[in-house]
Amino acid sequence: MMRIGMQSSPELARELLRALRGCKEWKSDITKTELHNFWSRMNDDSFNSRMRMFFDMCNRNMDGRITETDIKQTILLTASINKLSVTRDEAEDYAALIMESVDNKNKGYIEISEMEVLFKTSLSKANSPMKQGSTQKQSEECEEEEEPMTKAEVLFRTYWRRGWVVVVWLVGCFGLFGWKFDQYRKRSGFEVMGYCLPTAKGAAETLKLNMALILLPVCRNTITWLRKDPRLNYVIPFNDNINFHKLIAGGIVVGVILHGGTHLTCDFPRISDSDKSIFRQTIAAGFGYHQPTYMEILATTEVASGIGMVILMAIAFSLATKWPRRRSPVLPLSLRRVTGYNTFWYSHHLFVFVYVLLIVHSMFLFLTDKWIEKTTWMYIAFPVLLYAGERIFRAIRSGSYQVDVMKASLYPGKVLYLKIQKPEGFKYRSGMYIFIQCPQISTFQWHPFSLTSGPQDEYLSVHIRTLGDWSYQIYDLFQEAVLSGLQGCPKLYIDGPYGSSCQDHVKYDILVLIGLGIGATPFISILKDIANGVHTSQSDNSGLRECNLRKGPSKAYLYWVTREQNSFDWFRDVMKEIANSTKQQSVVEMHNFLTSVYPEGDVRSALLSVIQALHQAKNGVDIVSRTPIHTHFSRPNWFNIFSRLTRKHVGAKIGVFYCGPSNLATELKNLCTKFSTKTTTRFVFHKENY
Repeated sequence: MMRIGMQSSPELARELLRALRGCKEWKSDITKTELHNFWSRMNDDSFNSRMRMFFDMCNRNMDGRITETDIKQTILLTASINKLSVTRDEAEDYAALIMESVDNKNKGYIEISEMEVLFKTSLSKANSPMKQGSTQKQSEECEEEEEPMTKAEVLFRTYWRRGWVVVVWLVGCFGLFGWKFDQYRKRSGFEVMGYCLPTAKGAAETLKLNMALILLPVCRNTITWLRKDPRLNYVIPFNDNINFHKLIAGGIVVGVILHGGTHLTCDFPRISDSDKSIFRQTIAAGFGYHQPTYMEILATTEVASGIGMVILMAIAFSLATKWPRRRSPVLPLSLRRVTGYNTFWYSHHLFVFVYVLLIVHSMFLFLTDKWIEKTTWMYIAFPVLLYAGERIFRAIRSGSYQVDVMKASLYPGKVLYLKIQKPEGFKYRSGMYIFIQCPQISTFQWHPFSLTSGPQDEYLSVHIRTLGDWSYQIYDLFQEAVLSGLQGCPKLYIDGPYGSSCQDHVKYDILVLIGLGIGATPFISILKDIANGVHTSQSDNSGLRECNLRKGPSKAYLYWVTREQNSFDWFRDVMKEIANSTKQQSVVEMHNFLTSVYPEGDVRSALLSVIQALHQAKNGVDIVSRTPIHTHFSRPNWFNIFSRLTRKHVGAKIGVFYCGPSNLATELKNLCTKFSTKTTTRFVFHKENY
């Protein structure tokens, strides 16, 4: 049944009132009797009543006949209401298409009976791509050979990798804290400072560990190299490296509060105020047999360096949180002016000074004279050398990766497309990303972007959405270059490639790729890779190609949700490339969703749905995306989508990869758990950084 929505649209309200009145003239006044009759008609849910109402809206002369001109005017009105770009020439073509489909006798008009047939036929065809088809029969034939997993089993399979890493980390932190706590509880200083001393020293030991560990998750080259080993990739959750980095940062915050807070509020006051005889008998030698005042303790090298570290870390930690990093509107205007990604990036390099102060701090410890007990350097030596080596390697490698821009395109929504030269020997897998530096903007800043070219392409490509300071600057630079015919094109350096969670797509039988807006970017290279039958694997031996193909996904689904029609321009060429091959269509299935258009069945989009179905049936091109990919009006019903996937791929292992805001990520993760527990199909959720 076709439903007609009645939400607020001024243009539609005017036409609807004219249709309900059943006259050509527009009158603003309305009687009580007319209002009652209008309300009765609008509440009639029958198809005939709704069809009559829509027909009267198109029939401007109220003579029971709709001409091609009437249809054209209605198309323009409908497109305007739905924020779609339709020119007058296109409206004429669409109106002619409708007349061609319905007016078989060349009368020059259509009547309501013909309109009813048109809507019933076209809308049923338009909805068929998302319907189940023969999957129910297939699911009945494929009887469930295994029992569905319990929720506990699903949660265990999802989180066991993260779980064991976190457990080992916590055991290490608590173990070191307890060891050092017990050690200092037996020292002479305990008689002066009590449990404050072992608490501060125990926290200090965890800080040494965490200051070492926090560097490892950001050693990207090392992680990219390690994740190539399938055994390590199976056990270690490399995809959560940034989450682990944040977790360790939280551990450092707790450690600083315990260590610094206990020293400042407990240890130091007790030292300065302790009984002089007890002080001389216990810890006087550590202070040169002089009992210091509180201010004298604060002026020592170890305390001053510690306070300096805390100040620098507080600045870096604060600017790394979500609101300052993304310059959130909730921040005061004065703060927004000095925050953003650039501020986050530069402030994070304050940790160079933090580690220098940490070494200084560790060399002048209270109550610690033995060299063997000054263990800070033992903790941080390897991570610091590894991280420094990575930065040196990146600097050398990126210096040889100056690339020429082969093509630059500016898309609606301030999206910059760059097609750049592929450096000799540059190899990567679908789902990877690179860092880009533009010296004309900054010689220090490197920004990550997903590769949208396939591994088999002879070039590299990225899509850059203007979301921050740097991206706006590079967009402006290339805008000037494009207008001047790429004369004086900005110089670019690249570094990479680096691995991401998208690389794990080869582990699954079926892929479900969900992107919101520019969030579709990480999945383009995967689609191109799968569509061309080139699945990455651990072996580069071409003789194993057939085996590799069987190990890769047998089918991929893309669900791309966007608010604006012009967003489809970003990947139009890729969509056409994938969709134009029959063989590729059987491997890759793409669905577009445009949320600015009123839902299918609403009076404001009903005519568009009809035109869309007719145009795609005749020309094989969707009128909205201007590709062979059908565009659905409204947001996806994720529950129905997961239900269809479950019925169609019984017992399969399906990888769900999502890139977009976190609010939808929670819903998708819950659906993966729900369907994994109730069916034999297993869904595994991954979220890309957005």
